[in-house]
Amino acid sequence: MLFQKAMSPMPFQGNHMPNHYFEGWYYKQVSKDARTAVSLIPGVSLAKDDYHCFVQYIYADMDEAGQETIKTGYFKYSLDKFITIESPFMVRIANNVFTESKVVIDLEEDITIKGTLCLDLFRKIKKSITMPGIMGYFAYFPRMECYHGVISMDHTLHGTLKINGKEIDFSGGKGYIEKDWGTSFPKRYLWIQCNHFKYNHSSVSCSAADIPFMKKTFRGFICCLMIDGIEYRFATYNRSKFKVEYLTDREISLFFENGKGKLRIEAKTRTAGGLVAPKHGQMKEMIKEDLFGEIKITLYNGKNAVIYEDSGNMAGIEIAGFQTAGQLRGKDWGEKDCGITAGKRC
Repeated sequence: MLFQKAMSPMPFQGNHMPNHYFEGWYYKQVSKDARTAVSLIPGVSLAKDDYHCFVQYIYADMDEAGQETIKTGYFKYSLDKFITIESPFMVRIANNVFTESKVVIDLEEDITIKGTLCLDLFRKIKKSITMPGIMGYFAYFPRMECYHGVISMDHTLHGTLKINGKEIDFSGGKGYIEKDWGTSFPKRYLWIQCNHFKYNHSSVSCSAADIPFMKKTFRGFICCLMIDGIEYRFATYNRSKFKVEYLTDREISLFFENGKGKLRIEAKTRTAGGLVAPKHGQMKEMIKEDLFGEIKITLYNGKNAVIYEDSGNMAGIEIAGFQTAGQLRGKDWGEKDCGITAGKRC
């Protein structure tokens, strides 16, 4: 059962319905003109005395004058509205349906989002018995605080959504899907995702976090870069090295290295919105996510020669748990002490 779940993270993982449990799918959609992004997060929260399912959204839109706005919201439903099928995969929450080929959305309260999007063939990450998913062999470890799966690094969209009466055509746009399940998000983590680059066939997803394990905590990281179907993986489990070159409230620079090459990711946040995150299964923590993020990637070979550069926009960026100066310590986070104080760099 654990092997099957590790290899196929898309279906519902919480079959035993434990207490203090959450599970959520993250569907991100970006329009072809890169002026609108909508991330939809269907999920379930099994915290004591508050079993429920939900659809959370973050909507980022740029008007003709270049003014950026982000709206977020949380639609809560009774648990009997949650229906899931393993094969072919489907999650249904009230009138909202999420599959591997389409999304049907019907939300109406503080915002109205209605429509259907079709999803083309997923660009998936490499898998093997020893590396069943983005978590590598850590996916086999029981009772991890949070499990993570990358479902599609990139796919093309077709269809429209009507948001507050405005019809937005996503045809020819880009989609991305990942998911998380367990008890809580990490106390401190960084997350960057982008598949809207100048060069059309690039996509990247990376995260780093303090991970509790066996009554201790280690700093784990995962980064997957895909260029024209070629995958570059930097992770704790494949003996890669990682450091935060700098981190402020608006800018991040991350550096990854292994025997196959080196990668630098530089990212800037612009406009962020508040989302609800799990703690002990209960959806009560507040985090910030930017969908207007800017990103630059530089890939080097073993001799430090640049073999690929690209820049992208409409990047998803989250910086969570870094609140005061001096909270980033240790050479695996950065050579120097670093904080999230405005304007301060390592």
